[in-house]
Amino acid sequence: MSKWTNDALERLKKEEKEAAKVNRYAGVMATAVKRKIEDFCRQDREFAQAVVQGGSFTECMKAVTKNVEASISDVEAYRRAVQFYFPGAEVRVKMWVDLAGKVGEEDPEEKKPAAKLYDLADFL
Repeated sequence: MSKWTNDALERLKKEEKEAAKVNRYAGVMATAVKRKIEDFCRQDREFAQAVVQGGSFTECMKAVTKNVEASISDVEAYRRAVQFYFPGAEVRVKMWVDLAGKVGEEDPEEKKPAAKLYDLADFL
């Protein structure tokens, strides 16, 4: 991990408890938002640098919870947090339905295809 990443993770850890006191919404969301911001810091050193050099996590949670009347989706909360530290950045999410769900996962070892070794001579 880079120094920026380590510094960002440390800063978020130190500021989480104070950020949770911003309001009742921040109290509920602060831990989840912090974890996601930590993930983003691990993904991108430049984003981690923005977290270190940007505002506090308390200010971030104020921005995330601003104008929340009843609820906010997780994705919207993460988007607001990311944009607090890095204006113009976006959070992209990919979702799909797996109709088989866990039913198809009874024995994951059976689903692995057997390894095949081919000899180039087989194609000649």
